[in-house]
Amino acid sequence: MGIIIIITLSLANNLFQAQKNATQPIGAYFVLGGSITREIYVAKVATMNPDIPIIISTGSDDPCIVLIFDREGARLDNTWLETCADSTFDNFFFSVPILKSWGVKKVEMITSDTHLPRAGIMGKISLMAQGIAVDVNGIPEIDGIPANHESDLKTTLDVTRSFLWAWAGQFINPPCDKVIKLSEVDLDFWQQGGFSCESRGKIINN
Repeated sequence: MGIIIIITLSLANNLFQAQKNATQPIGAYFVLGGSITREIYVAKVATMNPDIPIIISTGSDDPCIVLIFDREGARLDNTWLETCADSTFDNFFFSVPILKSWGVKKVEMITSDTHLPRAGIMGKISLMAQGIAVDVNGIPEIDGIPANHESDLKTTLDVTRSFLWAWAGQFINPPCDKVIKLSEVDLDFWQQGGFSCESRGKIINN
C-alpha cells in the first residue's frame, strides 16, 4: 500500500510541475518517426533554432536524415536518433527517459496531422507524467499519408496503455542502447551497403 501512495504522490507532483513548466520556452524538439515530412520540417526548424536539441524516435534511415539536415544547412551535432522504438507507444517509452535525463522542462512534439489525436493524447500523458510540458505540433501531410491507421480501437488501447505507464513508469527509466548522434552517422558505411529514402524527401544519393 505504501508504494502505491508514493507512486501516486510522485505522479501528482509531476503533473503539477508539467503545468508550471507550460510557460517555459521549448527546451527540445521530439520527433515521432513515421514520415520523412516530419524530419524535413524539424530540419528547417533547426536552422532557426540551432541550440535547441532534437531527438528523432525511429524515423527514416540514418543517412536520409543526415542528407536532409545537410540540405537545409542544419547542424548535425545537436540531434540524436533513437532507434529502439517499434510503435508510437515505444516512441514515448524509450525517448521520454532521454528527455528527462536532459533536464528538459518543455518540448515541442512533432508528428503528422494524420497521426492525431492518438499521438497527441499519448504524448501529453507520457510527458506530463514525467513533469515535462508539451506542445503538440501536427504538421500537414501534403504529398501523401504516412502508415498510421487511426482507428478508435487503436486509440483507446494506446491511450489506456499510456495511462498505465504514466503510473508504473514513475521510477522506471527503460534504457535504449541504440541512440546515436546525427553527426556520428557513417555515411560511407551506408553508401557501401546501399539505402533508399522516401520519395517525398527528394533526396539524391550520390
